[in-house]
Amino acid sequence: MAAEKDTATTSGIEAIDTTSQTLEKRNDSIINIKESESEDNDNITDLFVSFPPIKGGHHEKNPLTIRAVIVGVILGSLVNASNVYLGLKTGFTFSANLFGAIFGYGIITVLCKFLPNTPILGMPFGPQENSIIQAAATGAGGIAGPFVAGFPAMYRLGLWQQPGQSQQDQSPSHDFGSIIAITVICALFGLFAAIPLRKFFIINVARELNLIFPTPTAAALTIRSMHSVGSGAADAIKKIKALLASFFGGIIILVCGSYANGITHEWHIFTWFYAWGGYSHPLLMTIESWGWYILLTPAFFGSGLLVGRNAALSWWLGTFVAWAIIGPVLVSYGECRTNELFDEDSKWHPYVSFASMSGLGNGKPVSPRFWMLWPGVAVLIVYSMTEFVMHIRVVWEGVIYAWRGGCEAVHRRMEKSGKHNAYIAGQAAKASDPSNLVEDFATKEQQVPDWVWMTGVLVMTVMAMLICHFKFGMNPGLALLSLILALIFAFLSIHGGAVTDNTPLTASAKASQLVFGGITHGWEKTHAQRINLIAGNIASGCANVSTDLTSDFRVGFLLRTPPNKQFYAQCVGTIVAIFLAPGMFVLFMAAYPCVWQADLSELEQAQCAFHAPSAGAWQAVAEAMTLPSIPIPHSCVVFTIVIAVLVGLQVVVKNLFLVGPREKYRAFLPNWMSIGVAWVLGPDTGYANMVAFGAITAWWWRKYFPRSFEVYCYAVAAGLIAGEGLGGVINAALTLGGVDGTTIGTKIGIPGEF
Repeated sequence: MAAEKDTATTSGIEAIDTTSQTLEKRNDSIINIKESESEDNDNITDLFVSFPPIKGGHHEKNPLTIRAVIVGVILGSLVNASNVYLGLKTGFTFSANLFGAIFGYGIITVLCKFLPNTPILGMPFGPQENSIIQAAATGAGGIAGPFVAGFPAMYRLGLWQQPGQSQQDQSPSHDFGSIIAITVICALFGLFAAIPLRKFFIINVARELNLIFPTPTAAALTIRSMHSVGSGAADAIKKIKALLASFFGGIIILVCGSYANGITHEWHIFTWFYAWGGYSHPLLMTIESWGWYILLTPAFFGSGLLVGRNAALSWWLGTFVAWAIIGPVLVSYGECRTNELFDEDSKWHPYVSFASMSGLGNGKPVSPRFWMLWPGVAVLIVYSMTEFVMHIRVVWEGVIYAWRGGCEAVHRRMEKSGKHNAYIAGQAAKASDPSNLVEDFATKEQQVPDWVWMTGVLVMTVMAMLICHFKFGMNPGLALLSLILALIFAFLSIHGGAVTDNTPLTASAKASQLVFGGITHGWEKTHAQRINLIAGNIASGCANVSTDLTSDFRVGFLLRTPPNKQFYAQCVGTIVAIFLAPGMFVLFMAAYPCVWQADLSELEQAQCAFHAPSAGAWQAVAEAMTLPSIPIPHSCVVFTIVIAVLVGLQVVVKNLFLVGPREKYRAFLPNWMSIGVAWVLGPDTGYANMVAFGAITAWWWRKYFPRSFEVYCYAVAAGLIAGEGLGGVINAALTLGGVDGTTIGTKIGIPGEF
């Protein structure tokens, strides 16, 4: 789960008990696969070695099958559509790995049962082909980030305008070609860049840096367990049934609930008491205005089942601190302003907005959301960058790896021509020194050839420079810089995800905006903002794709799936995503124009079905960076500096002091990534409440019913997340047809609507 792919399902491997041969997972971080749950996990004691073949399993000569790719693309497409909806709604997107792994197993198993030994459809099915399904699903389900953040922000600022086009003529459907152009850059550059990152992160430095990749490892173990004989196969059927039930349950809850939103989906308890009290207690509406309500969202309950208590409760704590303490104090002392939504004679007059991002630089106090945005951004960046600095050797190892790889290529060419250089030969030998590497099961023939990714990266770099220059008037050098930043952010995100399961792409996006904001400072406002958001989209989008696909390579490594087969499946899925994600974006923008239109009143913005919180944050940063002076209040600056220092100190203490026997105390440290996300996304507590409830439920479930938890938890969570997302797509289609809940349903229970 992520704010633009930020939070996660687990946060690290803590211990491998080689005596009992179990891998324990605590809800606050650890993946748990117990020996008693699968007879075939008895040899898995080292997560830096590919899993041994399953006992009694058949040899998979070619796991890259037509059925696997088609099923994977279909499942990934569902997740892609789901992510566009969830991202616009909440700022969060989710991975396709567990959904693709479990649902894919179910579909192919049904085909094998009813069409046994039928060519293509009914052939024997194994874990490597299952990982191909996931690879295709990961490719097709990715790259939602730009569509839930940067693109809507550009429309709100009127930055898509082309020569000869008026601002009124701008719309996502008219700009489909431009949207596709940026999507191609993000998707294909990220795809090709992931190939060398596989060898570096999974083979070269995985053991040395303890890069476990918790969620991909959990997916690989889940696939292996489902394909094992005995109880593993029986548990797989249970997982599939649970996933299907939760998937369709999520759809029903969202679609049917939209026709009585204030009763079945959103519980605005303080609004109810305000209405029942004769609209005479304004304090109740003040609490409501700060976003305190209960949201019955299947996706975020499912996310809560996956995230540890530390991450979930940290998010809730950050929400409480910001929107129950700091925000009200700022408004009370006049440091921040409110925006009235109704006239004074309206019974809803006490219902106001604290989330406005408009009116920056006009000399008036800013909104509490804008005030909290900057410490939130600082927390995300400082935490991520300090962690990165504490593990700076990953960058140095990357430089060494690239240099030795280049020497190895040069050495081979010199040998062919009968030449020799002692230094180059020595570096080439170190590049292939097995003592420095995790053993790679894949032979040279199973690897993706170097010329493929080198040519792909070069072609996409040139294409990015040309598209940015001729389509958006952007200097080719700035386009190149955005791709360089994408690689740096990919290193940061892959390393973070591999260690903590937390991919800090939100921090990366804001960092790119700050970099380009500094470069374009003093330039013409519209041009500077366009560059800021285009470059930010490219940097974060490319890093997003590379991170997802590198994590997917980890699944294939554990299951011994040839990486070239995975790459081909990823290619097909990614190409589908290039057209699918923009199509979903256009669908949602046509159904809900309030997401992207710039000339809306505060009331219209507040009543919009999609608040697009990530888009608001991108917009605010882009605007602030192009003003003569950034309109950040002095109190905000002081608070931001103090909190940034505190966050940096915690990272240092965690990495230098809480080690060895003291490492167990890390579980009690606040998760600053979760807190930062809560501050950036604004005053809407419904999602934090439900994630916390889900995490507490998971803790209770696992404590008292551990066997049931291990069988059903991942499947239920994946189904709920995907189900709500697909339900959102159905609601968008109903909205375009004029038969949605806002048109023919009841609005009772919604503040300002009854």
